[in-house]
Amino acid sequence: MGYARMTPKEVAQKQAEEAMDGFILWSKRGTLWAALFLCVVVFACNSGVETGPGATGSGYNGEQYSPSNLNVKDK
Repeated sequence: MGYARMTPKEVAQKQAEEAMDGFILWSKRGTLWAALFLCVVVFACNSGVETGPGATGSGYNGEQYSPSNLNVKDK
């Protein structure tokens, strides 16, 4: 055992460093997997949207939202 001739402070320091290294490693892995999962979800939700003959939704019509008719005075 490597802990036989160490003081309690040294043992605690070594254990804390090992735990922190493990925590950082698993935090990085978890963040990577979460980011990959979210990218797949976003791609899957946007893939094929608004294509084909039955496309609806984001058909933007600029005339509908044109502010040119806001200051029109009736004669």
